Amino acid sequence: MTSDRLHLRNLSIRGFLGIKELCIRRLGRVTLLAGRNGIGKTTVLDAVRVYAARAAFPALHQLLRRREEVSTVADREGAFIPDVSALFHGRDMGTTRISIGSSDLDSVQIEKTDSSDPRAAKLVKDHADLLPHGPGPLFRISFRGRESVGAWHVPLMNRYGGSRFQAQGAIPDLPLLGDDVQDPFLEVACVPLGPGLLTNSEIAQAWDRVALTSDEELAVQSLKLVFGDAVERAAMIGAETHAKRHAGRRPVVKLRHHPRPVPLRSLGDGAVRLFGVAMALACSGGGFLVIDEAENGIHYTVHSDFWRMVLLTAREQDVQVLATTHSWDCVRGFAQAAADGRESDCVLVRLDRNGEEIRAVEYSCEDLATAAEQGIEVR
Repeated sequence: MTSDRLHLRNLSIRGFLGIKELCIRRLGRVTLLAGRNGIGKTTVLDAVRVYAARAAFPALHQLLRRREEVSTVADREGAFIPDVSALFHGRDMGTTRISIGSSDLDSVQIEKTDSSDPRAAKLVKDHADLLPHGPGPLFRISFRGRESVGAWHVPLMNRYGGSRFQAQGAIPDLPLLGDDVQDPFLEVACVPLGPGLLTNSEIAQAWDRVALTSDEELAVQSLKLVFGDAVERAAMIGAETHAKRHAGRRPVVKLRHHPRPVPLRSLGDGAVRLFGVAMALACSGGGFLVIDEAENGIHYTVHSDFWRMVLLTAREQDVQVLATTHSWDCVRGFAQAAADGRESDCVLVRLDRNGEEIRAVEYSCEDLATAAEQGIEVR
C-alpha cells in the first residue's frame, strides 16, 4: 500500500543530547543526513526513535544503555544507575525541556517535575513498594495535548545485563478514549539499523515476519544488486534453542550452479548489509526505518541501485526512512536515485556546526541532480 502521508514532514529538536536546537525544514519519504563526524547525525536518528516511541520509558532506557550513560554503581551486586541527565542538553535537567517533533502541537516534550505535581505524588504513592531506593527523577511527558508522568528509579540494569526493575509510568486522571478516537500516545513502529551488521538472531526474527509472503522476494532481490541472477533463493536453517529463541538459526543463500546453499555471511559484509536493509524495510511498514552509516559494506558501484530499492520499497511499504552517511559515493548514488523519483521523495540534508549551533542545509532533487552530474560534493 502506497501513501503520501509522512509521520514527519519536518523536524525540530530542542534540548536533546548534544543538540541545543535544530530545525530541518523538510523531510522526504527518504532523507539522507550528511556531515562530518560528531556533528549530530546519529543524535537526529535517536530523536526520531524517541518521537516514534512517544518518549516511552523503555525507549529512553535502551538509548541510555546503548550510549553507556551510567552515573554510578548502586549496590554491591553491581547494579548501575542510568544517568538520566544525559538525555538533556548540557545534562541540565533543571531548566532544559526536550522537544522533538514537527511543531509545538505535534512534538513529544519531556521535562523534569517533582512531588508537588499531584500526578507525580500519586504515582510515587501507588508504586512505593517498587521504589525501594526512592522515586529518582520524576518526569512529565506530553504529546498532542495529553500528559503522562513517570518515575525513573534504580537499579535499572546490572552487570549481567538484566533489568530487575522497570521505569514506572502512569497516565492518571485522564478520560478514557472511545473506539473512534486515536490514542495520541500510540507508538509508531521504528526499526533501527546500523552502523553494524544484523546478527543471525535479528535476521531470523525478521525472516519469520516475511517468510512465504511477497516481502520474502525483496530480500532475494537485494542480493541480486550485487550477485545478479546467480542468486535464486534465501532461507533460514538451524534449530532454535530453548534458552534463546532464534539463536541457533542462520541465513543461507542458494546460488545458481552451486549444489548446496552457502552461508549469507560467506558472501561478505555487503550481502549481509543489503539483506538486512531489505528485511528492515519489510518489517517497518507504516512507520520509520532509521539507518546509521548507510554506506557500510556497500560497494560504490551499487549505491544508486541500493537507493532505488530503498525508495521504491519505502513507497510500497509506507515507510519513512532517515539515514546517515559520511560517503560521497553514497551521496552521489542517492542523488542518482533521486533523479528518478518525485520531488517529495528524496531529501538530502547537510548538517553544519558552529559551536553549539547546528545548521541544516537542505538540497532539492534538482540540486542533487546537478551535484551528481558535476561532481559537486555536498557532504
